[in-house]
Amino acid sequence: MTTFYIFDIMKNLRIFQLGMAALLCGILSLPLSAQTEVMAWSNITGVRVDGELIDFESSLRVGTLKGDMEITGKEKQVRPVFHREGDMQEVTTTLRGVKFHQKVTDKGKGLVEISIDALSDTTLNQTAYYCIALSPENYADAKVRTSGRKLTVTSANRKLEFKFNKSVKATVEKESTGTVVYISLMPTLKKAERTALSMALHASGVIDHSDAEIILDMQNPGSLFTGFGGNFRLQNPAADPKVIDYCLENLRVAYGRVEFPWRLWQPEEEADPIATAQNGGLNKRVEESLLMAKRLKAMGMPVILSCWFPPAWAIDGGPASYARQGGVIAYRLDNRKKEKIYKSMADYLLYAKQHYGIEFSMFSFNESDLGIDVLHTPQEHADFIKEFGAYLAGLNLPTRMLLGDNSDATTFDFILPALNNPETHKYIGAVSFHSWRGCDDVTLKKWADAAKAINVPLLVGEGSTDAAAHGYAEIFNESTFALYEINLYTRICAICQPLSILQWQLTSDYSLLWGDGIYGSKGPLRPTQRFWNIKQLASTPADALAIPVSSSKKNVNCAAFGNMVRGEYAVHMVNNGADCEAVISGIPAEVKELKVYVTNTKDCMKETAVKVENGLVRVHLPAISFITLLSDK
Repeated sequence: MTTFYIFDIMKNLRIFQLGMAALLCGILSLPLSAQTEVMAWSNITGVRVDGELIDFESSLRVGTLKGDMEITGKEKQVRPVFHREGDMQEVTTTLRGVKFHQKVTDKGKGLVEISIDALSDTTLNQTAYYCIALSPENYADAKVRTSGRKLTVTSANRKLEFKFNKSVKATVEKESTGTVVYISLMPTLKKAERTALSMALHASGVIDHSDAEIILDMQNPGSLFTGFGGNFRLQNPAADPKVIDYCLENLRVAYGRVEFPWRLWQPEEEADPIATAQNGGLNKRVEESLLMAKRLKAMGMPVILSCWFPPAWAIDGGPASYARQGGVIAYRLDNRKKEKIYKSMADYLLYAKQHYGIEFSMFSFNESDLGIDVLHTPQEHADFIKEFGAYLAGLNLPTRMLLGDNSDATTFDFILPALNNPETHKYIGAVSFHSWRGCDDVTLKKWADAAKAINVPLLVGEGSTDAAAHGYAEIFNESTFALYEINLYTRICAICQPLSILQWQLTSDYSLLWGDGIYGSKGPLRPTQRFWNIKQLASTPADALAIPVSSSKKNVNCAAFGNMVRGEYAVHMVNNGADCEAVISGIPAEVKELKVYVTNTKDCMKETAVKVENGLVRVHLPAISFITLLSDK
């Protein structure tokens, strides 16, 4: 009785924390009239004016004009440091021995102060630049004027005015991606030389408040969406439990993925891991992973088992023969030991079933296209699916293989040998990719088509936008990061119609929570804007079908779902621009009212309601917000 009483207290405490977080969200996170979007690697992607993104992209570059050039960008720098202090965002990063420190401060509507300090640690006949890139979409007709201390860019619907603290040398270049203005910081790199440049930016343009016409196609429902999921790879014994508890108690989680700690399951080649475990020798981390899977299964969700690290005996040539390249050690398995390898992994599945009551839905080597940490060729991936799938079938284990579980969407060709071999299909439970890179519409459609071709679901095995973000974790608290992430998920839901998107992670790694020491953060454990976005998306009715939906407005992304049997529906909209109205049509006749939830820098799933008339509803979309319509059960 005492245990249950303590549990109830803790559960009520978390509910109280959630309520307080929602209150603080509205009090402490007031939106700015100007909001500069600064990426963690230093690039500015634009300035928000009344929610409208006055777009451009700044970058730091070191190299030779029209020659070899290193450019700041996503996953291109080693450990940049991002920090926010009030309205000021700063990034420290290094290119070719030049250490850059950039500060960006929002000063008012469309007004931004930018300062750059550069220190060279090398002597090199190359130039350090601050660059402004202008895309053709909004700057095809732009006039660029430079005059000593001033740079002006004027197009039909955008205007940028840069005023520098000193005269600068600027060069305008036409490149494949558009116009780029090169501003020289250091004409030639000299060891120990330092330079600084500051500028005032005024960004303005046409603010688009026009209506968005959203049309649901209820006549052509698509694939099943079982719900939002999560990864539960345990890495931090001190911080993981509290984050996991919070997420599982406050989110509807429909799918899980855990680690197979193979290296710790059978470290010795001739050992009998089942006998070792039965005799009290089960490694603690292995036990914790099994218990995590058991907890998720008890909550009714399917669980994927994915392997990262192989034991030394299973590695071709042994671990010592491999060098780390770019943070990756891509181990190849010893094909001479296939039977032992298959038995070792199958033993784990058998032990989990016999002693924990777990039957894993699917199995994969994590990102074997890249080798994190087992490397396969495309053909080896196909062979593994066929061979290990048959091995498990011979043991009457229901576990199927994931086709892919790729490091990102760009490596689609990796799955082709298996996709094109019918002998693999009966062992494939789902197609899977990770959403870190390359999620353009065309590529996403290829993954969706692959799943349809062999009549299995599509899963996003790891969901988020930046695989390196744990290295500059303060970015997790930024509204820009939250907006990019929910935009991606909404697009994936609309284009791919996945069975589930599994967040990386619902632990303290890439945490949706902040405070209580998570990544060194202070204050109480509390949800971020990302958490509220995910909670709102996860509120989609269970076992709903994807509903085709269109938006007349480029700035408004949308996805829709419906469980027709229960009469439950969800329409998710991300407004990436200024506030506007959405006119939504095609709503089923039986729906008379919809709850409206809004999440942004100010509101955390703020709830209102709207009436539906003749299958049509008009809803206000606040600027740069995630908006969801849910029908009552």
